[in-house]
Amino acid sequence: MKQDMIVEFLECLDEGIHIVNAEGMTIYYNRVASQLDGMNVEEVIGMHVLEAFPSLTQKSSTLLSVLETGKPLEEREQTFMNRNGKRVTTINRTIPLRSQQGRVVGAAEISKDLTRMKELSDQVLHLQERIRHPRGQRGQEAQRFYSFDDIVTQNRSMLREIERAKRAARTHSPVLVIGETGTGKELFVQAIHRDSARKSQPFIVQNCAAIPASLLEGILFGTARGAFTGAEDRPGLVELADGGTLFLDEIHAMPIDLQAKLLRVLEDGQVRRVGGTELRSFDVRVMVATNEDPLLSIREGRLRRDLYYRIHVVGIHLPPLRERPEDIECLTRYFFRKFKGQWNSPVERIADEVLEAFMRYDWPGNVRELEHTVEGALNLALEEELRQEHLPRHFHAVKPAQVIRLQGNQTCLREALQEVEATMIREAMREANENVLQAAKRLGIPRQTLQYKLKKLNKGKRG
Repeated sequence: MKQDMIVEFLECLDEGIHIVNAEGMTIYYNRVASQLDGMNVEEVIGMHVLEAFPSLTQKSSTLLSVLETGKPLEEREQTFMNRNGKRVTTINRTIPLRSQQGRVVGAAEISKDLTRMKELSDQVLHLQERIRHPRGQRGQEAQRFYSFDDIVTQNRSMLREIERAKRAARTHSPVLVIGETGTGKELFVQAIHRDSARKSQPFIVQNCAAIPASLLEGILFGTARGAFTGAEDRPGLVELADGGTLFLDEIHAMPIDLQAKLLRVLEDGQVRRVGGTELRSFDVRVMVATNEDPLLSIREGRLRRDLYYRIHVVGIHLPPLRERPEDIECLTRYFFRKFKGQWNSPVERIADEVLEAFMRYDWPGNVRELEHTVEGALNLALEEELRQEHLPRHFHAVKPAQVIRLQGNQTCLREALQEVEATMIREAMREANENVLQAAKRLGIPRQTLQYKLKKLNKGKRG
């Protein structure tokens, strides 16, 4: 009864379970393992591992390796051909099974399927290699990169970061771009590459959070034939970016042990393919991005301190859109013109209520969210004016300022509130001796918000 319960439990797992005895004969093989390997349970039970999977060897089989050494293997990638000729890639955790006396009496393996992910990563490397070594006249000249002119901003902090980026473009130093999701980190990186001496050389991008850790090392550093079953001689992204720029996004998502290897590669200027012995020199400018505070990542163990010091030669800090209120209207109109020019849209103008709703919203998705919001609204609008009703549902709760007429002198509430705000701003500026930062602290608002309001007040005076 107890054994039946254990078997029933193992059959309910989402992972493949393969158990062999001390001679390497399969004594248990669950349904998920059968699906992963493309084999029937009956074809594997009672059969030796090498007979069921003839492309494996004593050395490349994780189960047989554990039987021989008595030591567990963690997160080991294995690629093999099953008896039906299907190529399978799994990530395995393999442990020895011991008797009460400590003798190894078998081995158990927990497997997850990586076949499709491995195929996709191979395609990525193949495409990157085609970019690096194009046929005919297709080359890097065909690639289109953002330029600094594509960065739409009136914000002083952003303008300052653009100047820093322009200066960085004239060097070969590593660059770390820090900013929330949607603030335009890759836009800055592309602009730096486009203005650099490497602009005609490869620009290779890899999001470190998009690929499983077990595959990321091979993608970055390449693989040598025989490193594991099915492994081919293939350059990694570091080699493919030779002479150009390698952009690693979400660096804090890279496993800590792989960060150590990356640091060594960057320090030495040489890379060794996974499973290989030959050191290959390269000349690559590395640019890195993260959407969280790198010091927080270091404290919480997601980013190595020594790697941070290596990549943070030039730091670019992009403020979130909620701290750039002066950019909201100009970006809205920019995206409005962009999408209107792409489509035959009847919309001719943006209603004030839309701009007011945008100013009151905190934009957690930053500029990317604003762009998609404008695009979606233009898809829905059939009239000449883009109104709040065309915006996503969560904007409907962002009420625009209501104009309410008062009795007596007929002054509207909106104008009264604006006058009170203007008076408070003037008083705060006077008490702070015209120091915007100190006045903003007195008013309890961000400095950028106060600058935006001062600009509106001065514009009103001139009008």
